[in-house]
Amino acid sequence: MPRKTVAVNYRACEPEKCEDGICLAALVCEKNILIQEAPYEMPDTKASSCLSCAICVQACPQDAVLVM
Repeated sequence: MPRKTVAVNYRACEPEKCEDGICLAALVCEKNILIQEAPYEMPDTKASSCLSCAICVQACPQDAVLVM
């Protein structure tokens, strides 16, 4: 069975709508799969070590994070 990964829908992602521009999904990820270099920047992913727990999906207020 293929391992699931996390992805960001950059069309839906709007960091400026997050409190202080901080990506909530990146904050809650225990494995630091989602990385936001600075406030108001789009988060990047390093999905190779994703646990597929979907905590980041639940945390994103724009529904821009997916586990696939």
